[in-house]
Amino acid sequence: MEHHHGHHGKAVNPKDVAELKDQLTEKTLHGHDHAMPSGGDQPPAHGEHGHDHHAMMIDDFRKRFWISLLLSLPVIVISPMVQDILGYRLDIPYNMYIAFVLSSIIFFYGGWPFLTGLKDELKKGSPGMMTLIAIAISVAYLYSTAIVFGLEGMDFFWELATLIVIMLLGHWIEMKSVLGASRALELLVSLMPAEAHVIQDGETVNIRIDALQKNDLILVKPGEKVPADGLIEEGESYINESMLTGESKPVQKIKDSKVIGGSINGNGSLKIRVQGTGEDSYLNKVINLVQEAQKTKSDTQHLADKAARWLTYVALIAGFATFGVWLLLGAELSFALERMVTVMVISCPHALGLAVPLVVAISTAISAKNGLLIRNRTAFENSRKITTIIFDKTGTLTQGSHQLARIISFLPAYPEKELLRLAAGVEQNSEHYISQGILKRVKADNIIIPTAENFNYLPGKGLEGTVEGKSVKVVGPNYISEFGIQVPKSDAEEGVDTVVYILIDNAVAGFISLKDQIRPESAEAIAILKNNGIKNLLLTGDNDRVAKSVSDALKMDGFLANVLPHQKQEKIKELQAKGEFVAMTGDGVNDAPALAQADVGIAVGSGTDVAAETADIILVNSNPKDIASLILFGKATYRKMIQNIIWATAYNVISLPLAAGVLYNQGIMVSPAIGAALMSMSTVIVALNAQLLRKQLNHN
Repeated sequence: MEHHHGHHGKAVNPKDVAELKDQLTEKTLHGHDHAMPSGGDQPPAHGEHGHDHHAMMIDDFRKRFWISLLLSLPVIVISPMVQDILGYRLDIPYNMYIAFVLSSIIFFYGGWPFLTGLKDELKKGSPGMMTLIAIAISVAYLYSTAIVFGLEGMDFFWELATLIVIMLLGHWIEMKSVLGASRALELLVSLMPAEAHVIQDGETVNIRIDALQKNDLILVKPGEKVPADGLIEEGESYINESMLTGESKPVQKIKDSKVIGGSINGNGSLKIRVQGTGEDSYLNKVINLVQEAQKTKSDTQHLADKAARWLTYVALIAGFATFGVWLLLGAELSFALERMVTVMVISCPHALGLAVPLVVAISTAISAKNGLLIRNRTAFENSRKITTIIFDKTGTLTQGSHQLARIISFLPAYPEKELLRLAAGVEQNSEHYISQGILKRVKADNIIIPTAENFNYLPGKGLEGTVEGKSVKVVGPNYISEFGIQVPKSDAEEGVDTVVYILIDNAVAGFISLKDQIRPESAEAIAILKNNGIKNLLLTGDNDRVAKSVSDALKMDGFLANVLPHQKQEKIKELQAKGEFVAMTGDGVNDAPALAQADVGIAVGSGTDVAAETADIILVNSNPKDIASLILFGKATYRKMIQNIIWATAYNVISLPLAAGVLYNQGIMVSPAIGAALMSMSTVIVALNAQLLRKQLNHN
């Protein structure tokens, strides 16, 4: 089925692409309170080099990690505590001063992102992940420095060094993982070619894409990307729009067809008239919608944020309380301090801060690649609760265009193909949907259409003309009944099929029936929903017979026929009153009240509906199977979020008492360095679990 997308506009220019990529990554990396330090000498965050900024941030962390690791090795080797544990002796002159100098470099260079992160968090008034790490490393450094210059006790230099190294490693891995979550959307952003072939005064000139103007005529050669939204003026081709609409089959495009910037041309040359500029382009609409969806917080995300914030306060209070309790119990200052540092490090809600945003970034981007544009994150997550789905009929479960269903001949002299050929001779002069349905079939069968003379409209009844010397009429039932013409009995489904009769020299030679064909994917979609225990109802303004034929063919749970647009909302209210959690699918325009009333409003339709204000979710491809995908995606996404929240929280519940030294008398004690390793591991597990969603969704 051909998709006519209603958004026009100049293609995204390279600078816009860089900025869009940058905004996406900036938001994905910094989109939650606890995710990211602002470390390093950072280049400007926007503009053409904006996206490189994030690659540089990752490089910066990698560099800090390796340098800190190299400096840590001698600090660990000369540490008296490590020597005691491993049972060796190294008598190096001034070893404490060497450890102090190296640890100072590690603290100020390796720890710099965390110290600046502390400043940023306090400025925002929301102490979090960075505050905890910065306090832990600062306390360890200042206490150890005091010991070097005369205070009694054991220094923390080796714990400080390993703590910073492990934190840098954890952040480096995490940032790479977060960046990976945005790749599917970056793929959308990078679809635009760099140049376009503009036809000026018969000459073809290559220009940068950002120099394209509305109404420019551009040439797109076979295999090239379409550089802008527009209308085909000349040429015919099949265009691959899968990366934009989710439609896997290449779509046939002819003169006056709309094309989308970023789609890939097949084997035909096309001349395209550019149809608008910048922000109005279809690709930009998709990218902006997805970015908005990734920014908006769902109920689950608010839950995770709240948990992370409270955990930060708990960690700070628990840290100081641990310090106080051990001192009261008569422990040495260094031991009490070590317990405090360990508690603060191990209970960082880093994994919790990342638990939901990473899943959001992945699910939203992959959904977009599959033709599901999410405007409302909460509705997307709530799709798992849907108990009843109401389907609009035309264009959702059916193709929305009348296709030739059958040709029946009553006269041996005129076999089916001949009937079709003669009928097409008359029909080629009409734009009526019946004519278009017949002509589409003729073209598919490679039938050469004869010319017609004396062509004449029979208003409300049909068409007539002379084809190859024969009088040919293609007429509806009204003409037959008006003139009392006897028609042989047929099994045409009255009220379901549209029937036209073919009269040749005033004899009824046969009939053609046309039907709004059910989409091939509809049956599978209904079956998937049934398997998931979700009721499905057909809602249509058509008569009972049409509704029943579609409902029966798809084995649906029922239908509501003869429903006017304003009554649709009432039907949804009735179902909701019975306790149903209702999703409504409609075209996003005349179904607006019903879409708004439904618990989950799903706009189906091509690009014209990308901006449908009332829908929560937009199905670019109008494919009913996408609705089933939506529910499965919603369930998988919610499951993954909850898994991550449970893991991140449970990890803290178990590890925090161990860090405080509750099992000290049983010989179980966690050092700051091991605490940092456990914390980083927790974060990495949450990140990897989120990445598993990519496989799951792609599999669905």
